[in-house]
Amino acid sequence: MQTDPTAPGDGASPEVLALAKVVARLRAEVADLEGLVSVAGVLERAKGVLMAREGVSADAAYETLVRRAESRGTTLMEECWVTLGGIRPKPGAARPPAADPVTASGRTTPEGVLPAFGADPRPGRDERDARTLSAGLAVALTDARSTDDTAEILHEALRVPLAVDGVMIYTLDGAGRLELIGHSGIDEVLAAQWQGIPPLSGVAALEAITSGEPRWLDDPARDAERYRLIGPPERWPTRAWIPVPGADTVTCAIGFFRKASTPFGGEERALLQQAVRLCGGPLRVFEHRTAGPADLDVAAVQSMLDAVPGAVILLAPLRSPSGEVEDYRIEAAAPESVDVVGRRGRELVGRRILETYPTVAGTPLWQGYLKALDTGITYEGEPFSYREVTAGVPETSVYSVRAIRLAGRLVVSWIRQDTTTREIRRLATMQRLGNLGWADWNPGTGTVNWSDQVYAVFDRSPGLGPVPLEELPRHVLADDRPALADAVRRLLEEGVPIDRPFRIGTADGVRHLRLVAEAETDAYGAPVEVHGFFQDCTPQRDAELALRESERAVLVQRGVLQAERAIAARLQHALLPIPEQSIELVGLCVDIAYMPSDTGVNVGGDWYSAIELPDKSALFVVGDVAGHGLDAVGAMAQLRFTAKGMIITGSALPDAMDRLNTLLLHTAADSAATTATMIMARYRPTERRMAWVRAGHLPPLLVRGGEARFLPLLEGNLLGASFDSVYVEDTLDLEPGDHLLLYTDGLVELPGENVDRGLDRLAGAAAEAMGGDAPDALARLLAALHPTGQDDVCVLDIHLPADAE
Repeated sequence: MQTDPTAPGDGASPEVLALAKVVARLRAEVADLEGLVSVAGVLERAKGVLMAREGVSADAAYETLVRRAESRGTTLMEECWVTLGGIRPKPGAARPPAADPVTASGRTTPEGVLPAFGADPRPGRDERDARTLSAGLAVALTDARSTDDTAEILHEALRVPLAVDGVMIYTLDGAGRLELIGHSGIDEVLAAQWQGIPPLSGVAALEAITSGEPRWLDDPARDAERYRLIGPPERWPTRAWIPVPGADTVTCAIGFFRKASTPFGGEERALLQQAVRLCGGPLRVFEHRTAGPADLDVAAVQSMLDAVPGAVILLAPLRSPSGEVEDYRIEAAAPESVDVVGRRGRELVGRRILETYPTVAGTPLWQGYLKALDTGITYEGEPFSYREVTAGVPETSVYSVRAIRLAGRLVVSWIRQDTTTREIRRLATMQRLGNLGWADWNPGTGTVNWSDQVYAVFDRSPGLGPVPLEELPRHVLADDRPALADAVRRLLEEGVPIDRPFRIGTADGVRHLRLVAEAETDAYGAPVEVHGFFQDCTPQRDAELALRESERAVLVQRGVLQAERAIAARLQHALLPIPEQSIELVGLCVDIAYMPSDTGVNVGGDWYSAIELPDKSALFVVGDVAGHGLDAVGAMAQLRFTAKGMIITGSALPDAMDRLNTLLLHTAADSAATTATMIMARYRPTERRMAWVRAGHLPPLLVRGGEARFLPLLEGNLLGASFDSVYVEDTLDLEPGDHLLLYTDGLVELPGENVDRGLDRLAGAAAEAMGGDAPDALARLLAALHPTGQDDVCVLDIHLPADAE
């Protein structure tokens, strides 16, 4: 094996030189393995040819090759190539296939050379069929490149002839532990569960290896009592574990599983044992672990480490042909041994140091290992950082390592210090985010320990040191001192826990703190240690005070609004008395409905007027002042009385509406802008004619002969909007039985709905509810519309009775 291709003195650092040696050694091992596989492949193929051609066993074929090589004076390899070069098809026989059959996984199988035995798996097959199967298996095994390949080739070769449904290959490591190195026909979950088997009793594979004799299992109930079975007993009623012959000792066993409950017969057992013998060569090639010093019972060391706390491993040095230590292999590990990426305990066994942790090469730790191994002097290194990138994420850890020589090996233990550092950092972060800090007091010795955050909470310089618990009350405000002093006394004398708020004075003002502490007592109940924490609750306390002040302000404001509402309601009631029944007015029957809003604490500005004028005509007004409260009620009163006065003094309707607009515009100059909508109508009974004007209000609704229609929208902006507003008068002749509705928008408007839909709904309900002279027509209309109550509603139903003369 070639090693160390890096010439000394080429300027490379020790770390690079060490890693170069590892890479060179791994390359050399790969080359050696490829050579072994190639040689083994030629030998196995030659044996298979002789077995198929002459009907002999594998051992007999090997002896034949050796004998022929000796008689001809050639090497064994030369004789193998002679044998392979002499293959010729028999006359009349079918030509062999161009390539071996391939399984679904891509590996070749011996089915192409096993037509006779594979076609008839029943008992009674002749001996030549068995030899043909063995020969084909020997040839197929030469294509194996791993233990998994070996298992799959066995499975494919024996699946039809012997009804084998699964194959598992186990090897025995230095610690007496079985390791699954190959399998086929076994699901991955089950294989993962049985990847490693500790050295326990009742393991058939282990018994086969240690005794060197096969174990045939064909009674599931009895076998389940005797052995630890892989998978449910009924899954594979028939099983066999056969040891693989080794050069010196048996270290491998192959298990065969089949679902058929029929036991393996005599010929089948012989065939399985022959197949296992054929696997001995390939498995020895794949089993290439370098042996360490042989003067120590590794299994015994592993047993001791299993009972040892902490991180401890056993390292075996791996030396070059010149005797230099190239690497170390982990032979045993304590259960609490954990590396930087989380591998634990026996997961570390078998790993090489430089292959697994390459950045260790050339470090003081590596030199310490070498010195401890050469001199026997215990190595105790200074804490060092180790950095490794796992899954793209860098991991850095700090270790303190100790190494001592034992029988040519090293016993290495370590302490991972960054775990404690990480916890301290997390605790500090938690204290900072929670604005709290821990404290410890020892009443017996008088010692006090504060975390850094406590000094920040108290706004105290660390140079002044912590405050003893019994002196703490002297540092709080006078009002809080007696209660805190009593709580501290009870804690120190009786062990009663504390959870108490208090205040202190700082340069930034008063702080609200909280102390939570409890005592550890001795056998007599006397406190010996006190542990607790201080928390700065000032932000929470400030928030509570702000919330209380806000609640107080809300209550005051609510009282003011309620008082204002009461005043406005009384004023509105005084201005707008609602009659309990219909009123007669110049030959008309007038019904009035007023429903204030049921939301909020302010009254609205909806209003009406229905009065008889000196000339025996009647004035009807419905208006809606924008807003709520006293301002709205005041504007409503101003408009109501002004309109009444102007009409009584002889003003025409358009002129009166224009002057009301001017009044609101001038009023807005002295206070907040006020607007209003209004319908004003004057009825002359001698002519039965209703003249009307509008200012931004919804149109009146006429119900006549069972039909309802809205009067045309006349020109006229809402009051208080513009000096340029123009108001136009129109007339309507009433007929007996007519109903004319004047109303405010609360009757038809719904949130999120177009007002046109509300008007259509009003017209439909009025056509049904307001026919004839029934006195409850308006009540029926309101019941059909169901006003939401989110706005004030004011309605005048002006009705000319059907019997009017």
